[in-house]
Amino acid sequence: MEELNFRLEIFEGPLDLMLNLISKHKLNIRDIEISILLDQFLDYLDKMQEADIDVAGEFVEMAAHLIYIKTAELLPKHEVEALKKELSGRLIEYAMCKAAAERLRRHFCGDTVFVRAPLELPVDNTYKLRHDRYELLENYTAVSTKSEKLKKDAKQVFQPIVAQTYVSVFSKLIFVLRNLRSGKDIEVRSLYKGQTRSAQVAVFLALLELSKRGRVEFSDDGEHIKMTRVGKEEETITENTEVTGE
Repeated sequence: MEELNFRLEIFEGPLDLMLNLISKHKLNIRDIEISILLDQFLDYLDKMQEADIDVAGEFVEMAAHLIYIKTAELLPKHEVEALKKELSGRLIEYAMCKAAAERLRRHFCGDTVFVRAPLELPVDNTYKLRHDRYELLENYTAVSTKSEKLKKDAKQVFQPIVAQTYVSVFSKLIFVLRNLRSGKDIEVRSLYKGQTRSAQVAVFLALLELSKRGRVEFSDDGEHIKMTRVGKEEETITENTEVTGE
């Protein structure tokens, strides 16, 4: 009985039942074998009665119509063909409506989801919050103080770099030669003492230039590098003297 209830939920009417029988027995819907269709249709109605299920009037009416077509096979052929054609037309039309209903069901019951395009809402950039004037003053002071601190920090970082003065190699040439006037050897390391980094670079380039010109010689006793003046002061060094690397 439960199985029949399930089947009745599938068949919404006699045409629905006949479509199922045609599909199940692989009948040609355009040239229906009335005898086979009628036997299966009546068999289904018998099972409904055996299960004490009320047979709807439309099913009984369709059964009577099928019986009429079967008995009409004794009539001239063209009349029978007209009856069968009329039944086939109803079945084809019902099948098309059923397929369309299924497509609509899938369309509106979850298989296809329609999403509305996002609305373009106007953007209001007006600041609408209200603050106490003392709170605003306090925040402004905090921001200003922080800004000044950042400026001071930046100045402290870059001041040593910007404050470095330019030291010419020529000035260090004179500086080295003056230290050699006594004619005694001097330690090269002593020339760098108390000098800024740019001045130390200038001293180094001056030593290279003097060595290139043969004005000084270097010696190494294993612990210290010493420098000795060579020759007399025939060559006069001026600011116009070409200095390599300057």
